[in-house]
Amino acid sequence: MIGIDWGTTRFRAFRIGRDGAIRDRRAGPKGILNVPDGRFGETLRDEIGPWLAAGEDKVILSGMIGSRQGWLEAPYLPCPAGPSELAGALIDIGFDWARVKLVPGLSGTDPSGVSEVMRGEETQVLGVPALLRDGGIACLPGTHSKWVRIKDGRIVGFTTHMTGEAFGALRGYTILGRTMRDGPADGPVFDAGVARSADPGGLLHHVFGVRAQALSGRLTETDAPAYLSGILIGHEVRAALAQAAGSVVQVIGAPELTALYAAAIAACGGYAERHDGEAAARGLALIAEQAQWN
Repeated sequence: MIGIDWGTTRFRAFRIGRDGAIRDRRAGPKGILNVPDGRFGETLRDEIGPWLAAGEDKVILSGMIGSRQGWLEAPYLPCPAGPSELAGALIDIGFDWARVKLVPGLSGTDPSGVSEVMRGEETQVLGVPALLRDGGIACLPGTHSKWVRIKDGRIVGFTTHMTGEAFGALRGYTILGRTMRDGPADGPVFDAGVARSADPGGLLHHVFGVRAQALSGRLTETDAPAYLSGILIGHEVRAALAQAAGSVVQVIGAPELTALYAAAIAACGGYAERHDGEAAARGLALIAEQAQWN
């Protein structure tokens, strides 16, 4: 079968064998915003055509391809939900060259009753065997980071933090960017930002301090981005771990991001285990195994 994680800016496809092993993979910038005129079917055929020609006839999609801007808007499935619930809620999409099904994504509420939604991250979480077996907490860092709680093999709740998008906006569209140049993303300066997030004053005060530190000569322009990143990620991690001090967090995603989050989680009193983004393939395969394909 073929599993596809189709996001806003990126397209990732996995050819998965009957044993669950990844036989081949493809990735590129054909996210939903980069598909002209909504030609998702043609784009899919272009990207996985050789696999279809080789006999693959089952395709399962997840991510923003199921959003209002995607191929077909799929209603969210409410939490709690696991592989069997997601498999039972798959949506068929018409496609002439294979049977195509769409994972619906999940909805829930935060501890204060405010709505939460996710598309795509659920398949990555379900691709980490330790979470299905033992439960726990997963963190998926990115533009909109997700912190997910799993119990008895099902996702029971989650929260979203706009950390990555806030970093991009602050650096690109505020006065902070005037004193910033590219530099290392990790290291002692990032750690100092994480430590700063524990001080009194709050996030907005801490953020302005990035500029004040640069103007006073205490922070170089090449160190400023890492310091800002540490402050934002530190605040995110502290908020997410406020009721779960000392927890083991399964961090899923690109290596450069999971390394930063693992460092922040350790500094905030937690423990991190890192997993690459190919957890999505394992999650998609697990859902596909339980789906009705006839």
